[in-house]
Amino acid sequence: MLAQTFSNPLSWFNLPPAAGWALWGVALAGLLGSILLLYFLKLKRQPVEVPSTYLWHRTIEDLHVNSIWQRLRQSLLLFLQLLLILLAMLALIRPGWRGQRLVGERLVFLIDTSASMAATDVRPTRLAEAKRRIAEMVDQMSADQVAMLISFSDVARVEQSFTNSRRDLRAALATVQPTDRLSDLDEALRAASGLANPGRTAFEEGDTQVAEAQPATLYIFSDGGFGAVPNFQLGNLTPVYVPMGTGLPNDDTAPSNVAVVAFSTERNTERPDQTQAFARLQNFGAEDAKVEVAFHLNNEPIDFAQLTVPAGGAAGVEFERGELESAELKLVVQHDDHLKLDNSAYVAVNNPRRAKVLVVTPRNDALELVLSTEESAKVADVTFQTPDVLPPKQPGATLSEAQKQYQTAALSGAYDLIIYDQCAPDAMPQASTLFIGSLPPAEGWSAGPMQAKPLIIDVDRTHPLMQLVGMDNVDIVEGYRVTGPMGSTVLIDAAIGPETESASIFVVGPRQGFEDAVMGFELFGFDDQGEYYVNTNWMTRLSFPLFMKNVIEYLGGSRGALATQSVQPGQTVTLRADVPADKAYITRPDGRTVEVLREGQNAFTFSDTDRLGFYEFRLKRDDKDPAQRFAVNLFDTRESNLTPQPELKISHTNVKGSAAWEPARQELWKWILLLALGILLFEWYVYNKRVYL
Repeated sequence: MLAQTFSNPLSWFNLPPAAGWALWGVALAGLLGSILLLYFLKLKRQPVEVPSTYLWHRTIEDLHVNSIWQRLRQSLLLFLQLLLILLAMLALIRPGWRGQRLVGERLVFLIDTSASMAATDVRPTRLAEAKRRIAEMVDQMSADQVAMLISFSDVARVEQSFTNSRRDLRAALATVQPTDRLSDLDEALRAASGLANPGRTAFEEGDTQVAEAQPATLYIFSDGGFGAVPNFQLGNLTPVYVPMGTGLPNDDTAPSNVAVVAFSTERNTERPDQTQAFARLQNFGAEDAKVEVAFHLNNEPIDFAQLTVPAGGAAGVEFERGELESAELKLVVQHDDHLKLDNSAYVAVNNPRRAKVLVVTPRNDALELVLSTEESAKVADVTFQTPDVLPPKQPGATLSEAQKQYQTAALSGAYDLIIYDQCAPDAMPQASTLFIGSLPPAEGWSAGPMQAKPLIIDVDRTHPLMQLVGMDNVDIVEGYRVTGPMGSTVLIDAAIGPETESASIFVVGPRQGFEDAVMGFELFGFDDQGEYYVNTNWMTRLSFPLFMKNVIEYLGGSRGALATQSVQPGQTVTLRADVPADKAYITRPDGRTVEVLREGQNAFTFSDTDRLGFYEFRLKRDDKDPAQRFAVNLFDTRESNLTPQPELKISHTNVKGSAAWEPARQELWKWILLLALGILLFEWYVYNKRVYL
């Protein structure tokens, strides 16, 4: 109790805080007055020896003592003492200002580098402004704070692991560059969580796994152009969302953007010698936009159109051209908006490529009829064989000449697609496959018992194999459940069995660069007496030839003159060569050429698609003309909609947008006391050195 009293002298008088500070002010004012009074009362003698007044010397001293008010003469010591008292009084008032400070001892900066961060509604760009703000925060870090920097789009990259070196953080920040990719926060959060939460795996080589919880403040600099992040636990991460861009609530300004969200080509159904190009434009701004659209062929503008895109709406534009076999088509929107990346779109038109197809079947009139038409011959070279060409499953059996030829061709990738009808090989070929009424000899595939009259209840029409394929009026006599390996996609669901439970009867699954489609019912079959019978009426419906066309184009890799491949930035592309090759070369839009190795059946997988534009595929680096082209387009409404999200949803947590700094009062009294101490030391020096100024 006694220690508490001495630590707070105001408690001696039982006064409120305001009265106590007033008392201190009166005391300091009295001290100041006393110093002035002593100055006026001190003797002001100037010794001068004058003979006529020497006898009156004592009398003169008495007069000086009795003279109260005298002329104020210059004195450095007096000035220093007065200044010292004034600084002490100022320090007691505790002056300061409303400032900002960083929160936490461990800081994680997440900076969005996706396409929308190139928007110019914040000058020069949103990304540049985010980098500037992070640089300011790095400069304000104290010696006991550490920080790390992670850039993210649809992938995350640790630019700088935890460090207290502001120089290293600024250097890493300077290397962050914009991308054309989409945005996804999930991977970036997991990278940050791996270093802040215990029991997580390191994401970068050299990272040390955290054994104990180390809380961190997570600063997310983004415009929020991504979906919610489900099933993620923040744990020891405290998120702070810093929205980038204009258009937030209470912001009068708003970004404007007109984007190309779709661009495709197809033949004119009435005039097959004409090519039609269709584009769809969407206005994400608050006002109607009048735009000019230019249509380019092989980098030369050949046609123009003007149209008005309503605010918050969409509009279409169409161009027509003669027959094309190999060309680069580009659409350019002339409009002064805040994002230029989505003002262009690309379509690559390639030379036709016929798929090499082998059909192994005992007898299937429908397959033979569909695959033997003139239209099928334009896109596929089809060969029919009976199951006798399949090698026997007994090891060491003697093979016929036809079986040897099949085995060599199947294992060398001579075919793009093999259809097995009512039969199955002893080993999977180096080709994509379609199994009709049989099961592949591959791991992960299984079948249920045969059931009568399965009823189709659902079809995945978004998959390329089932596009435009209607199954509403298709009846099946017998069928069974099909289960595929991990990563498989169910294309047809049916009510099957005595309890009419839902079961998958058509499934497609991946296999080392190939895909296998398995149909859990036959088209035709043979009964126990060897009689030929029809198992479904599907072959009499228009959807069946459409389905077989999809099979040849998707599984067989057939490419018509207008069949083009367009992907979004970062997506993987699989390209097939017409002739055997161990490696190929792909030239990116920025002119850089990348070497790609074959992965099977003359297939090449390429994932370095992070820039918009045309990519050229060559089997030899010095080939003048590319064997194929494909295009990368943004085509993402989240990236094109530039209005920042006011909050982020991470699992069950809503993180509202805020400033990067936390408001805090900045005190000045400590610096005032240091200045007073300096003045006191200077006064001591003047007094001891007898310096008179």
